[in-house]
Amino acid sequence: MFALKYEEDESMHSDFTYQPVYDGAGCQLAVTILGDRAAERDEMQDDALAAGFRVLECCSLEEFASGSSEALGDLVLVDCIVTDAATTAILSRLDMRAGKSGAQMVVSTSMAALDTVFGCFAMSGAQILVDARRADRVIAMGQVLAHVPNLRLRELAEEDRLMLLRLTEQVGEIAQRLEGLSPGQREGGGAFRLEAPTQQWRGSDEGYVVKRGEAAPRLPSGAAIRDMIRQRQTRAEFFDAQLFSDPAWDILLDLAASRAERRQVCVTSLCIAAAVPATTALRWISQMVEANLLVRIPDPHDRRRAHIALADATADLMARYFQAIGVVEQSAAIPA
Repeated sequence: MFALKYEEDESMHSDFTYQPVYDGAGCQLAVTILGDRAAERDEMQDDALAAGFRVLECCSLEEFASGSSEALGDLVLVDCIVTDAATTAILSRLDMRAGKSGAQMVVSTSMAALDTVFGCFAMSGAQILVDARRADRVIAMGQVLAHVPNLRLRELAEEDRLMLLRLTEQVGEIAQRLEGLSPGQREGGGAFRLEAPTQQWRGSDEGYVVKRGEAAPRLPSGAAIRDMIRQRQTRAEFFDAQLFSDPAWDILLDLAASRAERRQVCVTSLCIAAAVPATTALRWISQMVEANLLVRIPDPHDRRRAHIALADATADLMARYFQAIGVVEQSAAIPA
């Protein structure tokens, strides 16, 4: 068991200080810090040093692209809230380098730039934080440390991983509420949102068995599915919405409706549909892609963007679910 005490107040920053961290070969872990905002770069550097990393480089994205020949660190921290063609090219090259070298990436961006930034990272499995606060980056670094073999206490069993993801969601919600009670916190600000300690969770194949010989049903109309979504959203008018938070199911419903409507879905739209903070939604999307429930589809007309869709097997399961509960195109009453 461990305790992580982190305070925004600089006077308490010494509480977040650890011995240098080393990989399995005994080498100190290194970090590359890139960002165009000097204050955020300095902040990330302070936190990385306090966490025990050795800083290889700390500069702007443009400086890194124009003059750096140094290898990437084990961890690459990127702050990029505005994107243009040059920045997109740099991010795509970083993704390729990190994917080939095995470096882990934590990228903080804005909601406005999310679609473009998401489209740049297909190879490295980057953690993407939206409107990140300092605590969000610190916890993302903690996830990186969880991947270091000589720091890991044990491998999680397959059945433990989804349970841990849900547990960290609950902890994040509690922290968000507590943070809202603290004086000086801006309204609607972020909270400590713990990342899952692994990106390798897979759903159990036994849960996806389809009986042979049955005619495959089709998805109901998009309108019927969106009626179901509206009924789910109506609950928030009468009860605390947190009681019914289920981002994975909201994501599946939105993508099922979009598939029925033959409409592509960008990651920003899907984050909104998930009805949770964007960083949390991205975590679920990543887990569901890893579990082969969803697929990432590059935009053929714009290489900077990518869309998310149901995998064919998932669409079949959704169609069978709707059939089982009686959701048809002209259904008068649709259960939520």
